[in-house]
Amino acid sequence: MDSVAPQRALLLVNSQSRRGRQLLGRAIAILDEMGFELIFRSTKRSSDFQDLIQQYASRVDCVIIGGGDGTLNAALPALVETRLPLGILPLGTANDLARTLAIPADLRQACAVVAQGATKAIDVGQVNDRYFFNVASLGLSVSITRQLSGEIKKRWGVFAYAIATLQALWKSRPFTATIEANGEAIDVKTVQIAVGNGRYYGGGLSVAWDATIDDQRLDLYSLEIAHWWQMLPLVPAMHAGRLSQKAQVRTIEAREIRVTTHHPKSINTDGELSTRTPALFRVLPNSLVVFVPAPLVS
Repeated sequence: MDSVAPQRALLLVNSQSRRGRQLLGRAIAILDEMGFELIFRSTKRSSDFQDLIQQYASRVDCVIIGGGDGTLNAALPALVETRLPLGILPLGTANDLARTLAIPADLRQACAVVAQGATKAIDVGQVNDRYFFNVASLGLSVSITRQLSGEIKKRWGVFAYAIATLQALWKSRPFTATIEANGEAIDVKTVQIAVGNGRYYGGGLSVAWDATIDDQRLDLYSLEIAHWWQMLPLVPAMHAGRLSQKAQVRTIEAREIRVTTHHPKSINTDGELSTRTPALFRVLPNSLVVFVPAPLVS
């Protein structure tokens, strides 16, 4: 357990985010009231976050980011490199990392988590040369990401994930892959392979019921169904993280997993299409420090 009293903070907000624009002024006022010396930067491109963090790393005690999982993921390489503690203001659509870390959705309460200074070291996932917090996946999830336009997210919020899933599921087709883990190679025919580092993804789905973001393991599941309608009975288990109990689902726990496919397939990391197969997935233990509610610190 660590407890830090951060004073100088780099506050980053994606101005393309509707909630980010709406709540930015309030977030600055609350953090100022709580005693922070803020350097504030807003950008329309989350890809700018890496340069901004590196630019101000020597001048701040921590980085506070307002946004969702995609915004946080964009900052991840620079956070891992600088080792600056991360404060999260969950202003995105799904906020799965915040959910995993039990960070409140209420803005004032989320700011208070950072101000209280309780921190926790968490694992980071890596696939090829890309980092991820929550899940990296291929197959159905890639189709869902392609369906999730910014306009759909703005109109439907978290329900956009359900709409996009139904659209993608209707068009899904199984593909073949080889999964190598724990000294074993397995050939599968699947519609989706997901590799989780944290607990939640996709707007509240659960990778595994006992997964944590500091357990130094990856949790893989492979949905080995032939028809779209076979997915429907699996939905409750996906929310509960109980897919290991289903006959059509293969689950694996490992620290390192390799996935190959006959043709290169796109991979989704925290909601962004970022790399392709062949893919090497690894867990990087204790690679980042985040501010969390005090009861979570151990």
